[in-house]
Amino acid sequence: MYAGVDLGATNVRAVVADTDGTVLGRDRRRTPTGPTGIAVTEAVLDALRTACDEAGASPDEVWAAGIASFGPFDLAAGAIENPANLPDHIETIPLTGPAENLFDTDRVYLHNDTSAGVIGERFHSDRNPDDMAYLTISSGIGAGVCVDGSVLGGWDGNAGEVGHMTVDPDGVMRCGCGKDGHWEAYCSGNNIPRYAEYLYEEGTVETSVPVGTADFDAADVFAHAGDDAFADHVIDQLAHWNAMGVANLVHAYAPLVVNVGGAVALENPERVLDPIRERLPEMVMSNVPELRLTTLGDSVVVRGALASAMTAGTGDRSRVKR
Repeated sequence: MYAGVDLGATNVRAVVADTDGTVLGRDRRRTPTGPTGIAVTEAVLDALRTACDEAGASPDEVWAAGIASFGPFDLAAGAIENPANLPDHIETIPLTGPAENLFDTDRVYLHNDTSAGVIGERFHSDRNPDDMAYLTISSGIGAGVCVDGSVLGGWDGNAGEVGHMTVDPDGVMRCGCGKDGHWEAYCSGNNIPRYAEYLYEEGTVETSVPVGTADFDAADVFAHAGDDAFADHVIDQLAHWNAMGVANLVHAYAPLVVNVGGAVALENPERVLDPIRERLPEMVMSNVPELRLTTLGDSVVVRGALASAMTAGTGDRSRVKR
């Protein structure tokens, strides 16, 4: 058996599969917001136990497990340290050690969620290219990157945090991490409403977009696209920053393919991907990669975590132990 976990700020997903990758058991539950990081750890373990029960397997039958999560990581400790997406009172979330104890194995692979995304894309791709990236545009922005057949994790597991690349040197928007001018500060689902409010205050246009209301969110901007000049202006500005961020990704890693996922992209592909495709040739001096929406939907990360377990963290199908 193999297991995979997607630990997000909102939900925990767990799956258990056989050696062919057929999912036999699964679980999904809300991610706790406290009182401590141990509560999050217990939610992960409980999700795995439930998935094992549904698969008709005991935890000690699991040969290997992959865990995909938000960061930042302390890889040596196998834990998340001071997560930006959970309340400040949650400081440390142990993951690797507790999972190893549950499954009685040392084959537990911890990845940034976007790194798991690129592992999943590689594993499930018909061509399985050695140079590719998975980009998520969701509540945050990040990328998993594979170069020359190797998935880049970084010494601390935090490679691929492209959402924290500076795209605006003037830094008019502050990122959730506390730094100014980051890509994520403009184009992530959490920050699009803030950026729209900034653009609204800069102009004097009339709009049907409910800017400044208590429940104003990114979906409101996209819902008014095509019928509202202000909404179209916001989306045009988002396209500029998104294309700049993807161009930086291309120049840094030279991927042949960039698969894009995350709620913002999945729910608005024409408004998000098409404008990037139009702008990239003007911004990229090297090969312009194929930019496409992930075919794995919102399960790409948990399927990548499972693929990590099956391939010793690589996404290379030849590594599957049967």
